[in-house]
Amino acid sequence: MAIFKDRMGHELAFNQALPKILNRLYNYWLDFELMLLRWVGHIPFHTVRKFFYVLAGLKIGRGSTIHMWANFFQPKNIEVGAGTIIGGNVFLDGRASLKIGNHVDIASQVLIYNSEHDLEKEDFSVIEEPVEIGDYVFIGPRAIILPGVKIGKGAIVAAGAVVTQDVPGFAIVGGVPAKVIGERKNKNPQYRLGRARLFQ
Repeated sequence: MAIFKDRMGHELAFNQALPKILNRLYNYWLDFELMLLRWVGHIPFHTVRKFFYVLAGLKIGRGSTIHMWANFFQPKNIEVGAGTIIGGNVFLDGRASLKIGNHVDIASQVLIYNSEHDLEKEDFSVIEEPVEIGDYVFIGPRAIILPGVKIGKGAIVAAGAVVTQDVPGFAIVGGVPAKVIGERKNKNPQYRLGRARLFQ
Protein backbone atom coordinates (compact mmCIF):
# COMPACT_ATOMS: atom_id res chain seq x y z
CA MET A 1 0.00 0.00 0.00
CA ALA A 2 1.45 3.37 -1.06
CA ILE A 3 1.98 6.00 1.60
CA PHE A 4 1.83 8.89 -0.84
CA LYS A 5 -0.75 9.66 -3.50
CA ASP A 6 -1.21 12.74 -5.66
CA ARG A 7 -4.53 14.59 -5.88
CA MET A 8 -5.61 12.37 -8.76
CA GLY A 9 -5.08 9.26 -6.59
CA HIS A 10 -1.91 8.09 -8.39
CA GLU A 11 0.64 6.39 -6.15
CA LEU A 12 3.93 8.24 -5.62
CA ALA A 13 7.35 7.10 -4.47
CA PHE A 14 8.98 9.19 -1.74
CA ASN A 15 11.33 10.92 -4.21
CA GLN A 16 8.27 11.90 -6.28
CA ALA A 17 6.29 13.01 -3.23
CA LEU A 18 9.04 15.10 -1.60
CA PRO A 19 8.95 18.00 -4.11
CA LYS A 20 5.15 18.09 -3.78
CA ILE A 21 5.39 18.18 0.02
CA LEU A 22 7.93 21.02 -0.09
CA ASN A 23 5.76 22.88 -2.59
CA ARG A 24 2.75 22.47 -0.29
CA LEU A 25 4.73 23.91 2.66
CA TYR A 26 5.89 26.83 0.50
CA ASN A 27 2.28 27.51 -0.50
CA TYR A 28 1.23 27.51 3.16
CA TRP A 29 3.83 30.23 3.74
CA LEU A 30 2.53 32.21 0.74
CA ASP A 31 -1.05 31.94 2.04
CA PHE A 32 0.09 33.29 5.40
CA GLU A 33 1.93 36.17 3.69
CA LEU A 34 -1.17 37.04 1.63
CA MET A 35 -3.29 37.05 4.80
CA LEU A 36 -0.86 39.54 6.37
CA LEU A 37 -1.01 41.73 3.25
CA ARG A 38 -4.83 41.71 3.45
CA TRP A 39 -4.53 43.06 6.99
CA VAL A 40 -2.06 45.69 5.75
CA GLY A 41 -4.68 46.69 3.17
CA HIS A 42 -6.89 47.95 6.01
CA ILE A 43 -4.32 50.53 7.15
CA PRO A 44 -5.61 53.98 6.06
CA PHE A 45 -2.17 55.45 5.27
CA HIS A 46 -0.61 55.07 1.81
CA THR A 47 3.01 55.27 2.94
CA VAL A 48 2.56 52.58 5.60
CA ARG A 49 0.86 50.21 3.16
CA LYS A 50 3.50 50.90 0.52
CA PHE A 51 6.26 50.09 3.01
CA PHE A 52 4.79 46.65 3.71
CA TYR A 53 4.01 45.97 0.04
CA VAL A 54 7.64 46.70 -0.90
CA LEU A 55 8.79 44.54 2.01
CA ALA A 56 6.73 41.68 0.49
CA GLY A 57 8.59 42.11 -2.82
CA LEU A 58 6.19 44.32 -4.78
CA LYS A 59 8.01 46.91 -6.91
CA ILE A 60 6.26 50.30 -6.79
CA GLY A 61 7.54 53.36 -8.65
CA ARG A 62 7.88 56.86 -7.27
CA GLY A 63 4.57 58.64 -6.64
CA SER A 64 2.47 55.51 -7.18
CA THR A 65 -0.13 54.31 -4.72
CA ILE A 66 -2.47 51.39 -4.16
CA HIS A 67 -5.70 52.21 -2.35
CA MET A 68 -7.09 50.16 0.52
CA TRP A 69 -8.26 46.53 0.49
CA ALA A 70 -6.06 45.35 -2.36
CA ASN A 71 -5.47 41.61 -2.69
CA PHE A 72 -2.44 39.94 -4.26
CA PHE A 73 -0.98 36.65 -5.36
CA GLN A 74 2.84 36.45 -5.41
CA PRO A 75 3.62 40.18 -4.94
CA LYS A 76 7.28 39.63 -5.84
CA ASN A 77 6.28 39.28 -9.52
CA ILE A 78 4.30 42.55 -9.63
CA GLU A 79 5.87 45.77 -10.90
CA VAL A 80 4.10 49.14 -10.86
CA GLY A 81 5.62 52.13 -12.65
CA ALA A 82 5.82 55.77 -11.51
CA GLY A 83 2.84 58.06 -10.93
CA THR A 84 0.28 55.25 -11.12
CA ILE A 85 -2.88 55.13 -9.00
CA ILE A 86 -4.60 51.81 -8.32
CA GLY A 87 -8.08 51.89 -6.81
CA GLY A 88 -9.51 50.05 -3.83
CA ASN A 89 -10.49 46.39 -3.73
CA VAL A 90 -8.32 45.46 -6.70
CA PHE A 91 -6.85 42.01 -7.26
CA LEU A 92 -3.31 41.89 -8.67
CA ASP A 93 -2.07 38.45 -9.69
CA GLY A 94 1.66 37.87 -9.56
CA ARG A 95 1.77 34.13 -10.22
CA ALA A 96 3.35 35.14 -13.52
CA SER A 97 4.86 38.53 -14.32
CA LEU A 98 2.51 41.52 -13.99
CA LYS A 99 3.90 44.83 -15.27
CA ILE A 100 1.89 48.03 -14.90
CA GLY A 101 3.35 51.11 -16.59
CA ASN A 102 3.75 54.76 -15.64
CA HIS A 103 0.80 57.12 -15.05
CA VAL A 104 -1.72 54.29 -15.26
CA ASP A 105 -5.15 54.83 -13.69
CA ILE A 106 -6.77 51.62 -12.48
CA ALA A 107 -10.23 52.09 -10.96
CA SER A 108 -11.71 50.21 -8.00
CA GLN A 109 -12.57 46.51 -8.04
CA VAL A 110 -10.48 45.70 -11.10
CA LEU A 111 -9.30 42.07 -11.31
CA ILE A 112 -6.05 41.27 -13.13
CA TYR A 113 -5.27 37.57 -13.56
CA ASN A 114 -2.28 35.88 -15.12
CA SER A 115 -3.06 32.31 -14.10
CA GLU A 116 -5.96 30.07 -15.12
CA HIS A 117 -6.79 26.37 -15.31
CA ASP A 118 -6.29 24.42 -18.51
CA LEU A 119 -9.80 23.14 -19.18
CA GLU A 120 -8.57 20.42 -21.54
CA LYS A 121 -5.98 18.80 -19.25
CA GLU A 122 -6.93 15.70 -17.30
CA ASP A 123 -5.53 17.15 -14.07
CA PHE A 124 -7.04 20.65 -14.62
CA SER A 125 -3.49 22.05 -14.31
CA VAL A 126 -2.60 25.71 -14.37
CA ILE A 127 -1.49 27.90 -17.28
CA GLU A 128 0.45 31.03 -16.32
CA GLU A 129 0.99 33.88 -18.77
CA PRO A 130 2.37 37.38 -18.09
CA VAL A 131 0.19 40.50 -18.25
CA GLU A 132 1.54 43.86 -19.36
CA ILE A 133 -0.22 47.22 -19.09
CA GLY A 134 1.37 50.15 -20.92
CA ASP A 135 1.84 53.77 -19.83
CA TYR A 136 -1.17 56.12 -19.60
CA VAL A 137 -3.72 53.29 -19.68
CA PHE A 138 -7.08 53.77 -17.96
CA ILE A 139 -8.95 50.70 -16.70
CA GLY A 140 -12.53 51.32 -15.58
CA PRO A 141 -14.23 49.88 -12.49
CA ARG A 142 -14.88 46.15 -12.27
CA ALA A 143 -12.98 45.35 -15.46
CA ILE A 144 -11.31 41.94 -15.65
CA ILE A 145 -7.97 41.40 -17.40
CA LEU A 146 -7.21 37.75 -18.21
CA PRO A 147 -3.83 35.94 -18.55
CA GLY A 148 -1.48 36.73 -21.42
CA VAL A 149 -3.03 40.10 -22.26
CA LYS A 150 -0.97 43.13 -23.30
CA ILE A 151 -2.67 46.51 -23.13
CA GLY A 152 -0.93 49.09 -25.28
CA LYS A 153 0.04 52.62 -24.30
CA GLY A 154 -2.85 55.03 -23.79
CA ALA A 155 -5.58 52.42 -24.19
CA ILE A 156 -8.88 52.64 -22.31
CA VAL A 157 -10.74 49.65 -20.90
CA ALA A 158 -14.39 50.44 -20.20
CA ALA A 159 -16.07 49.60 -16.89
CA GLY A 160 -17.07 45.95 -16.58
CA ALA A 161 -15.13 44.83 -19.66
CA VAL A 162 -13.57 41.37 -19.76
CA VAL A 163 -10.30 41.62 -21.68
CA THR A 164 -9.32 38.28 -23.23
CA GLN A 165 -6.89 39.43 -25.93
CA ASP A 166 -4.33 42.16 -26.57
CA VAL A 167 -5.53 45.77 -26.76
CA PRO A 168 -3.79 48.07 -29.29
CA GLY A 169 -2.33 51.35 -28.12
CA PHE A 170 -4.91 54.16 -27.74
CA ALA A 171 -7.82 51.81 -28.47
CA ILE A 172 -11.00 52.02 -26.38
CA VAL A 173 -12.40 48.57 -25.60
CA GLY A 174 -15.58 47.47 -23.85
CA GLY A 175 -17.94 44.55 -23.50
CA VAL A 176 -17.76 40.84 -22.71
CA PRO A 177 -15.49 39.80 -24.27
CA ALA A 178 -13.94 43.23 -24.81
CA LYS A 179 -13.89 44.55 -28.37
CA VAL A 180 -12.63 47.81 -29.84
CA ILE A 181 -15.40 50.41 -29.61
CA GLY A 182 -13.41 53.55 -30.30
CA GLU A 183 -10.05 55.24 -30.37
CA ARG A 184 -8.44 57.76 -28.06
CA LYS A 185 -7.72 61.03 -29.85
CA ASN A 186 -4.79 62.24 -27.73
CA LYS A 187 -1.84 60.19 -28.99
CA ASN A 188 0.74 62.05 -26.94
CA PRO A 189 -0.44 61.97 -23.32
CA GLN A 190 1.81 63.76 -20.86
CA TYR A 191 -0.55 64.33 -17.95
CA ARG A 192 0.11 63.44 -14.34
CA LEU A 193 -2.66 61.93 -12.26
CA GLY A 194 -3.92 63.87 -9.26
CA ARG A 195 -3.02 62.94 -5.74
CA ALA A 196 -4.34 59.76 -4.22
CA ARG A 197 -7.36 60.13 -1.94
CA LEU A 198 -6.37 60.43 1.70
CA PHE A 199 -7.34 57.61 4.07
CA GLN A 200 -8.39 55.35 1.19
